[in-house]
Amino acid sequence: MKRTKIAEILRTEPIDTEVVVKGWVKAFRNNQFIALNDGSCAANLQVVVDFENTDPALIDRLKYGAAIGARGQLIESQGKGQRVEVKAAELTIYGDCNPEEFPLQPKRQTLEFLREHAHLRFRTSTFAAVFRVRHALAFAIHKFFHERGFYYMHTPIITGSDAEGAGEMFSVTTLPLNKVPMDENGAVDFSQDFFERATNLTVSGQLEAELGALALGEVYTFGPTFRAENSNTTRHLAEFWMIEPEIAFADLHDNMDLAEAMLQYVTNFALEHCKDDLAILEERLLNEEKTKPQHERSEMSLTEKLRFVVENNFERLTYTEAIDILKNSNPNKKGKFQYPIEGWGADLQSEHERYLVEKHFKKPVILTNYPAAIKAFYMRLDDPKEGVPGPTVSAMDILFPGIGEIVGGSQREERYEVLRKKMQEMDIPETELYWYLDTRKFGSCPHAGFGLGFERLVQFVTGMNNIRDVIAFPRFPGNAEF
Repeated sequence: MKRTKIAEILRTEPIDTEVVVKGWVKAFRNNQFIALNDGSCAANLQVVVDFENTDPALIDRLKYGAAIGARGQLIESQGKGQRVEVKAAELTIYGDCNPEEFPLQPKRQTLEFLREHAHLRFRTSTFAAVFRVRHALAFAIHKFFHERGFYYMHTPIITGSDAEGAGEMFSVTTLPLNKVPMDENGAVDFSQDFFERATNLTVSGQLEAELGALALGEVYTFGPTFRAENSNTTRHLAEFWMIEPEIAFADLHDNMDLAEAMLQYVTNFALEHCKDDLAILEERLLNEEKTKPQHERSEMSLTEKLRFVVENNFERLTYTEAIDILKNSNPNKKGKFQYPIEGWGADLQSEHERYLVEKHFKKPVILTNYPAAIKAFYMRLDDPKEGVPGPTVSAMDILFPGIGEIVGGSQREERYEVLRKKMQEMDIPETELYWYLDTRKFGSCPHAGFGLGFERLVQFVTGMNNIRDVIAFPRFPGNAEF
């Protein structure tokens, strides 16, 4: 007989039919009751063993973590805790699991311990829930853009450009590292390399996505990006996934509208389609919060945070207005900010962003019109405004509770001469990005876009505090296992 997934059985409950189920033993009690999970949903299915008529040697192999199959009748359960169960007529063990050697045990494991056994952590209920939610969010993102007529675009992973101008990139080369060829000037002779030039892993697909948007109208990327940033924090990864839409004939306001709609759509999708997994994650977060001092505990449960995003219009204000609020706030006046706000031009930190969201406005916030000096070259230069100390750009950051910045974007600089001048001021060589400048020479138009770090989104929706716990195989300084 063909296997039926547990999710399908629990959804349809085909009572009094014969079924075959396959999965992993989550518990075995009284030599009779197996809690079986196959990963298709958060719930286990109870399989009842006729231990009096089952080989004792087989029963002895029904250990936590073993992979098994069961054929039998699906019946209404007489016990508490489940509506249906399988009365097993036949059991098959596909893979034994020696409890003396298996690192995971049927008890609560710390996240730190599970990071040390990342190849096995999918088998815990917490991480199974995280990765089912991650799948749902990825699907929802594609669904959102598809429904709005966007085209999914694959941008290069190997690139010769630095989209952010930050220089923190991983080099890609086939040159022998023990004997790197040099030219007559003592520089690396990249003419002998595979691409015959210096290349890197991409930090963003934005610049290439702009090329697509300026012909197809609306495109988005969803792919891996890489930052060689030596950051050992709970918010940074060296390899992560980015969603980057680009829209033609759009300004900053169109950009904000799109980003807000997308974040509300995918968050609501998780609330509607991941109830059981979110319940597991909410309970985990609640237990974690109980271990913290009272003043460090979140005022909202996981579900409340998600509804906070879905049910509130995002507050929109300029960077200049935000600086005034932060400068005059009690935490700033009383020296409670780790990074005090002294005036206009400060680069906002996570503590400032969270204050605006969680304490001042009590809703998601979109900050706009940042100082040009702290933003990238491609952002559109604003016209001077009265009361604003310096030049600003049409940039935006979206701030969420518990996490701070989750989206960054801008209206792109569409004016050829202005863009060219900004590149010169920031020492970005025109020869490297001639193709980008070309789009401003031939049929340029106002356009905008943003970037959403997918792991930041998954982190927010799942309530996991460490970004290394929402990607299957995290890459960070000193770690590239698996």
